[in-house]
Formats: sequence, C-alpha cells, structure tokens
Amino acid sequence: MSTVALCLLSYRLDQPSGIDRSIGALVEGLRRLGHTPLVLAAGPAPHRLEPGVIRLKSVSLPQPATNADVLAALADPRPVVEEVRGILTDCRVDAVCWGDTLWGLGYLDPVPDGVTTALMVHKIRPGGEDRWQRALAAADVICPASDYLAGSGAAAGLDTTRWVTVPNALHTLLAPTPSGEREKLREAGPVRIVSRADPAKGLAELLHALPDGWGRPVELVLAEAGFELQPGGQAQTLAACRAVAARRPDIVSVLPALGWAEVPGFFAGAAATIISTRVPETFCFTAAEALSVGTPVVGFDLGNVPRLARAAGRTVPLDAGPQALWSALGDLLADPDGYRRASTAAPEQVARFTPEKSARALLNALVL
Repeated sequence: MSTVALCLLSYRLDQPSGIDRSIGALVEGLRRLGHTPLVLAAGPAPHRLEPGVIRLKSVSLPQPATNADVLAALADPRPVVEEVRGILTDCRVDAVCWGDTLWGLGYLDPVPDGVTTALMVHKIRPGGEDRWQRALAAADVICPASDYLAGSGAAAGLDTTRWVTVPNALHTLLAPTPSGEREKLREAGPVRIVSRADPAKGLAELLHALPDGWGRPVELVLAEAGFELQPGGQAQTLAACRAVAARRPDIVSVLPALGWAEVPGFFAGAAATIISTRVPETFCFTAAEALSVGTPVVGFDLGNVPRLARAAGRTVPLDAGPQALWSALGDLLADPDGYRRASTAAPEQVARFTPEKSARALLNALVL
C-alpha cells in the first residue's frame, strides 16, 4: 500500500468549496482502498480534529484569504519548500497531488527526488500565466476534475498528452427519494439551493428575479469559505440575499451552512434546485448531490452542469437571464411526466462519482 500526500493550503473539513470537497473525497477513497492519505494545509489549525491533516508552520493565512494573501505568504518560498520536502521525506510519501497551481503549491513543486507528482486542475488558467505554466511543466501527470475540463484544456490548445481525468466524487450517497414522496415534492415541495457566498454564483440576481406570483418556498443555504476571490465578496453576497429574504420572508429563507455529509439529505427534500452561476462550473458538486437523490437541476447552458444533468434537468441560455431559470423551473414542475422522467434519470447521471473510483483513477494516473 502507498502513502499519498495531497496539498491544498485552504483545506478545511466541510468548507463550501469544490476543491476542498474533491480533496476530502480522495482522502476517503484512498482510505477505503487501504492506502494512507495525508493532507498538507496552511495554518492556523481549526478547533476540531483533523485526522491525517498536517498544518504547515511556515504558512499561515487569514480567514478569509485571497490570492494576494497567499502570494504574500509565499513571497519567500524557501521556508515552505523546505518544510514540505521535510514532511514528505519523513512520512516516506510515495506520491504527491498538488491541489491547485497556487493554493496547492503546484508551481513551487516542493517534492523530494523520486516522488511522483500530480497536479489537479479545476480551472483552465490563462496561457501566459507563469505559475500555471510552471506547475504544468513540473508535474508528472495532470489531473483535470472532469471530462469537461479535459476537453476545455484541449480546446485551449494545451498539450494534454499527460492529462488523465480524476473526477470529483460525492462524499455521501443516499437512496433516491421514493417516487410517491417525489411526486408530493413536485406538487408543493421547496426549491432548495446550496452555494458558497460568491458574487459569481448569481444568487442575488436569481432571488431578485423571483416572479411575483411564485408561491412555494425557496430555501437558500449560503456558506462562507475561508477564502474569497475578491475582498468582501462573500459579505456582499450574503447581504444582498438576506435583503431579498427580508422583503419576501414568506417565500425566501437564507439558511446557515451545512456539512458535506448533510447536503444530499437536504436536497432529498427538494422539488428541484437551481444552479445560477454565470461562469462555467467545471464540475458542480451541488448539482451532482441533488441529482444523486433524484432532485432535478435547472441551470444555464454552460460549463459542466448540462453534462451532469442531461435528461435530469433543464437549461436555458445565459443571455436569457435569471428570469428564464424560474420560467424553466415552473414548466418542469408543472409537467408530471417530464418531472418523473427527470427525477428517475437523475441518480444514474452521477452514480460513477464515488470516492473509491476517483481514488483509483488517481492511483492509476500516478502508476501506484
């Protein structure tokens, strides 16, 4: 059996982030297959047990942190390079998976001689970005998180000969909601949305577009992460969504964050979910989690969401705006046969995304 290290500075259990979830699922999958996973992350350590997580002493980040904070912390990379190499040597690690170009230290490639490396790809970076190019060149294998991403890399003109898809995986798999209960949800169940508080998710715009005559509950779980792409973006999103909820408290609820294992059960009690992101989702955990319990997905026709949902969802053009999402959802809920077909097809769309299968794909890519 092998010891595999995964590195992501932002890593926190239950953090509302696709990259953190992907690392967590790989950890679980590696353990189930009998291997020893380690996670290297930045300090400070949270006030909870983190089995297998090593908090680096050389890197400490504020909460929330931005790219600028990480670059400042790594302005002199020697301390973190020395610490990471020492940990990997002391733990006799067989392979390392950098979770990201910057946040996963992929561009520094602080690896001892003889250790195989993989670079996880969750987003196609600009072709001229130096750190991106350095990370790609240094890794033995490049692991996009979805076939959509692999195709995007090829379409961008990147050399993908060393690319092997290691798909994201769902942490918790529940039985789909029974058909009788599912029909009751179609008739009167709530619309449930789970998202990180990020302006790009389009949540405030979605709630503002809620039709005046909409009568069923809209329940939004909005979670703050330990990082953000723009300073203050999370607070801005929370305030905007709560303002809409305050105007329509009989319909809209903004709920606190859920743990990773709680999300599928929350979606199991929903009539449908909406993915309102205005930029392409490269995997979309929340869409996959909804589908896993038979909950249809409505979203824009971009990114990986249409590939995930297929017959289990409805999509609208991005330029049609958030109003079109509500219209498509209303049409779906008003169509018993179409809804039944969508909810029945949903679980099969994501059945292959298990921790064991993703871990096996990583091990195969690393030739372990």
